[in-house]
Order: sequence, then structure tokens, then C-alpha cells
Amino acid sequence: MYRYWTGSSWSASITNNPTQAPPAGGLGTPQRPGGQPGWHPNQPQQRRTPVGWWLGIAAVVLVLGVIAWFAIRGLGGIFGGGNDPGSNPTQNVCPKQVATTVSPEAAPNDGRVHGGRLSYPQLGSPWSSPQVEDRVPFGRDVLTQTVTIEQNYKPGSNWVASVLVGELVAGDGFFSPQQGSEIVVKCIMGVFYDDAEVVRDDQVNKASTIDGKDAWLVETHLTFDIPGLQTKGELAIILIVATSDAASSIFYASIPDTAAELVPDARAAMKGLKVDG
Repeated sequence: MYRYWTGSSWSASITNNPTQAPPAGGLGTPQRPGGQPGWHPNQPQQRRTPVGWWLGIAAVVLVLGVIAWFAIRGLGGIFGGGNDPGSNPTQNVCPKQVATTVSPEAAPNDGRVHGGRLSYPQLGSPWSSPQVEDRVPFGRDVLTQTVTIEQNYKPGSNWVASVLVGELVAGDGFFSPQQGSEIVVKCIMGVFYDDAEVVRDDQVNKASTIDGKDAWLVETHLTFDIPGLQTKGELAIILIVATSDAASSIFYASIPDTAAELVPDARAAMKGLKVDG
């Protein structure tokens, strides 16, 4: 509704038609000086419209939509969506490598393979002699023995059976044996199988002990399909041992299905594990 402003006061009468002639009298009490005569909205009696409410609701919906979009992207990273290669975890799940300038102590010549604070009886032929392995993202001070199963399955790459021991890299903090085993399995699935989808089938996942030290054992069968590779699956054995109050060591073996005759060797090495020092 509208009232008439004379330039010094408001009319007492109101109208919904601001083009009609001004009222003849009853202009009412002056409210504010200045201004030009004419019809003006009657603010005290004007009915509020819902436009403001709708704008507020629209703003809330927009904010919730943006939050949901980011949340869905985050969940996609957890459940294998997004731009991650294949359906595997990425290398980001691996413990952060910590640079060290300290050279490991020379291992004793006692017929055992030493890495970290673990050792196992050295395996004979067809296994290679113990070699330093610096390519595993979850270990350091690592020694390994291998058997080549498929040579040059892609240019410059061999597929091998392997058994190794070493110190478990803890990154920013200490892992319990169980936590360490899960991190290592995810790391293995993320970095050792190119972009192939890897299916994990745990057969053993339990607490254990080695020389009285707390440990956690995972035995899992991994299946995959990598171009150029005849092997489509393998047994992975991961044993994490809390070798001190602030550090862990790892025993890891991977035996391709196409070399199942090597599984007893890996189990014998694990059975012969000892905590050094």
C-alpha cells in the first residue's frame, strides 16, 4: 500500500494505486523533512514477500551441494573411483621413505640372511645369493633372495619369486604389527602390479610371535591379469615383528602360482626366523 508524501508529512489515507490523485486532506503527522511530493510505499503496512526466504534457501542448497560434491570426490578416492590407475591403492598408502646416511652393519657370515633385526636360514639353489634390495617402498636395510620365473615379460622387467627381510619403514610414527601388515599389503597391491586390478583373498590374518616378540601374520592370495605375463596370481606372506619398543622388522615372500614348488622354501625361511640382537 502507498501513502502520499507532501514533502513534509505523510497522508493518513492509503491506496494501492500510486497513480491516483493525492488525498484532499488528512495528511497526518509529519515524519521526516525534505523530499518531493508523491506516492511512496507504506513500509509499516506493506506485506512482506517470500523472495528473501527463497534466496536464503537457495543459498543453503548451493552450499550443501558444494559440500556434497567434495565429499563424494573424497569417497571416490577411498572406494577406487577418481583418476587412480586400475582399482588398486596408490603409492600414497606406502610408508614415507626416510632418508638415512647411516650404513647398516655388515651381516655376520653365519649362513643366515639378515635384514633389520630379523634373519632366516639362507635358501639354496635355485634361489639367488642374498642381495641388497633398495626398491621396496616399505623397507630399508633389506636383503632378498629371488628366483626368476618369467624373464623379460615386458622389456627390461622380470617376474620373480622373492623372500626378503628388512626394517619396516615407519614414516611419521611407529606401526603396531597389525597396522604394519595392513599398510604393507595395500602398498604391495598399489606398486608391484602395474595398473592391473588386484583381487585379495586373505587366508591367514592373525597375531603371532617370533622369539617372544609380538608379530602379525598375513597370508593372502593375489590375482591379477598383466599384459605379457603368464602368471595370473601368487601367494604373498607378510610377517611384521615388533623387534623393539619403537621399531618393527618385516619378513615378506611372494611366490607366483606358476612356481608353487617354491612355497615350501618360503615357509621354511619363515619358520627359521630369529630376532637379532
